[in-house]
Amino acid sequence: MELACLDLEGVLIPEIWIAFAEKTGIEELKATTRDIPDYDVLMQQRLRLLDQHGYGLPEIQEVIGTLDPLDGAREFLDWLRERFQVVILSDTFYEFAMPLMAKLGHPTLLCHKLEVDEKGRITDYLLRQKDPKRQSVRAFQLLNYRVIAAGDSYNDTTMLKQAEAGILFHAPQNVIDEFPQFPAVHNFEDLRRKFEELSERF
Repeated sequence: MELACLDLEGVLIPEIWIAFAEKTGIEELKATTRDIPDYDVLMQQRLRLLDQHGYGLPEIQEVIGTLDPLDGAREFLDWLRERFQVVILSDTFYEFAMPLMAKLGHPTLLCHKLEVDEKGRITDYLLRQKDPKRQSVRAFQLLNYRVIAAGDSYNDTTMLKQAEAGILFHAPQNVIDEFPQFPAVHNFEDLRRKFEELSERF
């Protein structure tokens, strides 16, 4: 049995924090796991900036409501789900992602949760576990699944290493340069071909 594991932001949907940064004009919120490998450092920076500028979950959800999946993402996901069991492994939060999951046909999503106070202020974030993408792939392998994984950022690379096959998709050049062992593709047609090439069933 083969299982496909995909990152979410930058692979199937736009980067939520970048969209929010563009809406609010807070340049520092454009930083993602493509730029800062340590997820805790990145999230503490984000929470500090939200607090400083007086924004909370409702304002972020308002921006998320205006977003759509990347061009071709829904069609690619439909193609993939006909051929593989598919799980989305993301470092986003359920409070952010669920409206976009509806636009993708409600694929299975494993991600994190936010702590939010009664005024909508984000007070903390709750990781499902440490290194959750790699641990999820490892758990699937213990269930005798062969995993092909695709992602775009530093926080995807442990997942790609753990999988039987890993693919960089839409990755920036700095990530491609640091992880040359993974094939890098930049459009959904090439990603489709790469999944077929790496599968043992085609």
